[in-house]
Amino acid sequence: MGSQKKRNFQIEAFKHRVVVDPKYADKTWKILEHAIHEIYNHNASGLSFEELYRNAYNMVLHKFGEKLYSGLVSTMTSHLKDISKDIDAAQGGFFLEELNRKWADHNKALQMIRDILMYMDRTFIPSTHKTPVHELGLNLWRDNIIHSSKIQTRLQNTLLDLVLIERNGEVINRGLMRNITKMLSDLGPSVYQEDFEKSFLDVSADFYRLESQKFIERCNCSDYLKKAERRLNEEMERVSHYLDTKSEIKITNVVEKEMIANHMLRLVHMDNSGLVNMLLNDKYDDLGRMYNLFRLVPNGLSTIREVMTSHIRDTGKHLVTDPERLRDPVEFVQRLLDEKDKYDKIIGSSFNNDKTFQNALTSSFEYFINLNPRSPEFISLFVDDKLRKGLKGVSEEDVEIILDKVMMLFRYLQEKDVFEKYYKQHLAKRLLSGKTVSDDAERSLIVKLKTECGYQFTCKLEGMFTDMKTSEDTMQGFNSAHGADLGDGPTLAVTVLTTGSWPTQPSITCNLPTEMWTLCEKFRSYYLGTHTGRRLTWQTNMGTADVKATFAKGQKHELHVSTYQMCVLMLFNNADRLSYKEIEQATEIPASDLKRCMQSLACVKGKNVLRKEPMSKDISEDDVFFVNDKFTNKLYKVKIGTVVAQKETEPEKQETRQRVEEDRKPQIEAAIVRIMKSRRVLDHNNLIAEVTKQLQSRFLANPVEIKKRIESLIEREFLERDNGDRRLYRYLA
Repeated sequence: MGSQKKRNFQIEAFKHRVVVDPKYADKTWKILEHAIHEIYNHNASGLSFEELYRNAYNMVLHKFGEKLYSGLVSTMTSHLKDISKDIDAAQGGFFLEELNRKWADHNKALQMIRDILMYMDRTFIPSTHKTPVHELGLNLWRDNIIHSSKIQTRLQNTLLDLVLIERNGEVINRGLMRNITKMLSDLGPSVYQEDFEKSFLDVSADFYRLESQKFIERCNCSDYLKKAERRLNEEMERVSHYLDTKSEIKITNVVEKEMIANHMLRLVHMDNSGLVNMLLNDKYDDLGRMYNLFRLVPNGLSTIREVMTSHIRDTGKHLVTDPERLRDPVEFVQRLLDEKDKYDKIIGSSFNNDKTFQNALTSSFEYFINLNPRSPEFISLFVDDKLRKGLKGVSEEDVEIILDKVMMLFRYLQEKDVFEKYYKQHLAKRLLSGKTVSDDAERSLIVKLKTECGYQFTCKLEGMFTDMKTSEDTMQGFNSAHGADLGDGPTLAVTVLTTGSWPTQPSITCNLPTEMWTLCEKFRSYYLGTHTGRRLTWQTNMGTADVKATFAKGQKHELHVSTYQMCVLMLFNNADRLSYKEIEQATEIPASDLKRCMQSLACVKGKNVLRKEPMSKDISEDDVFFVNDKFTNKLYKVKIGTVVAQKETEPEKQETRQRVEEDRKPQIEAAIVRIMKSRRVLDHNNLIAEVTKQLQSRFLANPVEIKKRIESLIEREFLERDNGDRRLYRYLA
């Protein structure tokens, strides 16, 4: 098939010109104008909208769009001017109702007019860039009604008066208010803002400025905050009912500024009702209200935080430096825990668990707990008291809670190594006297310390538990080997302590009774026979004994005493009366220990198995002692404690401090070497800062001591000074 030739078709214009009636446009517009009048006069029911639409369509089609548009503007303007007079004529409360009714009518009319002129809206208006019919109707309403000289100010004042009436507690027609403010918003954001919102905010600021001044003069802090909270809620409710939603942030800012921000400092510092008063009296609701209101304004929370921090630091400082409080270490620590619990509860229930407040609380406790150099010792004594007797009958969960609280205080300590020293001493006494309430609780605390400070911190403490277990096994072996030889004589229970793990004790010799000495030598032979390369030193100052005693009239008791007390009592088997000097010579117990020992045997009421002449509370070197034949006690087993100060004496404190300082030296040196090994060259200030940072988990290193350790390392050729800059150190490999 041959290809068909393509043909181009052309549609030509209509040859015969249509002749339009010269009066067509005027006639058609008259029909449409009459319809618009009828619509505004509520007579639209008799109109044929189809016919009207066709007329408007034909006018645009025949290029009379401009006539149609300008006719619409002038007709609507004329009607709106009449409406404006009607609205202005409305008296009093009818003014807004008339405005609202006319606005509703205008909107209905506008809808009908837009339907009739839809073709013009779609074709003529976009091509000529004129305002669409609906928008035109709104603009004409704005210009002829809202912005008419007689209505504009009257409308604004009426709306503001109604808001004031409502603020004063009276009821207004909220539905009508909502319609009017919505009308303003519909006319464009600028109309709502310029004709209402701007003045509304200015008037509100004046209102709340005066009201807040009146309230603050006559209310306490709690009442004032309640009123401020109520006013804030009222304004938010007002917005939700009849204002534009964008007004909420603006009006709440006005209330916050006038009622809270401008009076913030006066409120927190108010006498007998401000923040400090609320903290002292645990006013959780008031504190919560203050937090929630102050968080809305700039620097509000920082103001509360600063006052709270200052108060906690002052009360904490008084707590840790008050001589009365320092008499009882357990009570001292309990007060700290109570303070912490109090503020934890306030931050949790009133301050929304705010992290910045928790940090402020932590820094405050760190500040004042370290003002008292004895805090580490007191915390250890508190633990000692709890683990000896304080946790009897307490559930495991409660034990954990108490231990966690202790750990919290421990974290605040700068001198954690001082706590370790005391804790080790107290733990040793608990283990050796068998007075610990619960091994599980002891081990739980060690695990917590290990988690906090690492293996180095607790390895010796764990070694102490290991020694206790090993000693049990050793005694079983000894009793199996020598049990038959002992017969009815005295029995022995030995705890073998590894020198490095336990607190260092001076090696004090004491003359044991012959029966005991023989038994001790048997154990020595057995132990050294089963372990090679070891040496045993008896720590008689740490032991206890059970002694059976028969008094006058054949009364028998079993006395639980210290090893020293046992040595003294055994002397009275061979003598009726002994002077202090004779006892000292026979036992060779150090004088300070012997005096405490004699005091507990002869001067404690109900436990005085000995008597002395002359009778007094203190022991002197001229005293003479004899058995108290009249001794009686309801119990067969009688425990005779040693008179001992719970806290350290001044020389003991100095000695502990000295030991701590000595222990710190190798740790500081190790830190310096570690840092210099990795950095190779470092200036003095940076080295001090790095060492302090590395060691702060154990103690706060003294810069003077760090400098001494640097000098020592230079002498031993671990480091050298730079020749050019004397403040620069180099590491020597």
